[in-house]
Amino acid sequence: MGFYDERILPHMINMACSTSPTQKQRQKIVPLAKGEVLEIGFGSGLNVPFYDAANVSRIWALEPSAGMRAKAVPMVEATTLDIEFIDLPGEEIPLESNSVDTVLVTYSLCTIADTDVALEGMRRVLKPDGRLLYCEHGLAPDHKVVRWQNRLNSPWKKIAGGCNMNRDIPTLLARGGFNIKTDERMYIPGLQVLSYNYWGSATAAK
Repeated sequence: MGFYDERILPHMINMACSTSPTQKQRQKIVPLAKGEVLEIGFGSGLNVPFYDAANVSRIWALEPSAGMRAKAVPMVEATTLDIEFIDLPGEEIPLESNSVDTVLVTYSLCTIADTDVALEGMRRVLKPDGRLLYCEHGLAPDHKVVRWQNRLNSPWKKIAGGCNMNRDIPTLLARGGFNIKTDERMYIPGLQVLSYNYWGSATAAK
């Protein structure tokens, strides 16, 4: 990781992911987490204020970026939640199979290089009665917007830490072995190419 990735990019991502519309989206999904939680792409800890501490026993915070983990320290130190960092990419989850009650992934599937491997890992660690909770931006439903997403995706990835504008989130989840149980979608305020949101819950396919 170079200077840009560890010193500049974390600040840019934190600003982009902490806008009022995205915070409102987090508020819809994060409080549903229960028990032992694996959060994929913990980032700077923006989800921390929305957890229901009465229902969460521990949070495994998977975040490969040292810069993002450093930015998360104030959030972690200010909460009573039991949070333990895992400093590995989303494709590498060093937890036992069937060990977590909730997998939470918010605004992170867009940046994981190998989503199939990552989702296979999430499914492996999730208990049979557990849930995956997700909130992501991705492929828009409007052809004009999709054309711009496809045009801009390559240069955007280069400056935004590998973020993809145009990933089809429900298709990724289904291909990764999950059955979607709740599925909500809408544009939130912001640039249309980056603001079509998907959120809901899924269970591991039998």
